[in-house]
Amino acid sequence: MKVVILCGGKGTRMGNAEIPKGLFPIGGKPVLWHVMNIYASYGFTNFVLCLGYKGDRIRDYFRKIRAWKIEFVDTGLNTNTGGRIKKVERLIQDNLFFATYGDGVADINLKQLLRAHNTQRRLATITVVRPYSPFGIVGVDSHTQMVTHFEEKPILDHWINGGFFVFNKEVFGYLKESDILEKHSFARLLQDKQLCAFKHTGFWKCMDTYKDNRELNEIWKHNNEAWIKRSG
Repeated sequence: MKVVILCGGKGTRMGNAEIPKGLFPIGGKPVLWHVMNIYASYGFTNFVLCLGYKGDRIRDYFRKIRAWKIEFVDTGLNTNTGGRIKKVERLIQDNLFFATYGDGVADINLKQLLRAHNTQRRLATITVVRPYSPFGIVGVDSHTQMVTHFEEKPILDHWINGGFFVFNKEVFGYLKESDILEKHSFARLLQDKQLCAFKHTGFWKCMDTYKDNRELNEIWKHNNEAWIKRSG
């Protein structure tokens, strides 16, 4: 199975436009390397990198890695997520393929994800996670308006898109080159009841801002296998 990774974004909230988002380091290695290593730890080492902003920098770094098979595709500077996947359709020959973002890490069990996808027998499976609130919560009594408690950044009750997808090849029929994957493509799949969820309750964190990058570096410093789980 191939692993398609979306790594063409500019990362405008990272604070350094000279570096593509995928190359921001965690523990001395690019975040994109960490994402790829999650898949490699399960034996999935055949990657398709959907390049965009400063894609030559990503290509220069990763073409030196011989342990993995990596195909680089320039999918455009401003192409949306669904369009980037659509542009690599010709490279997908197998019936199934993985896809994910180049800036999110998790201790996800990829074999369980794949089994769940095969069990549901739909065209797409999306990993969903429950993130921590970015803010502390204040409890207030509805009758007296007295503060009852404080809760520092609790896990939210809602599930969100955590990336780490499994797609059947037929999913390309639901993709257009102008699509935002999460808005347009998923809406079509949802309408045809072809979209399932895989609930991941372990570690997960995406790198949206430079603050996230600092936090991930601190996590890596204290546990350099926080997002690697080698189990079947």
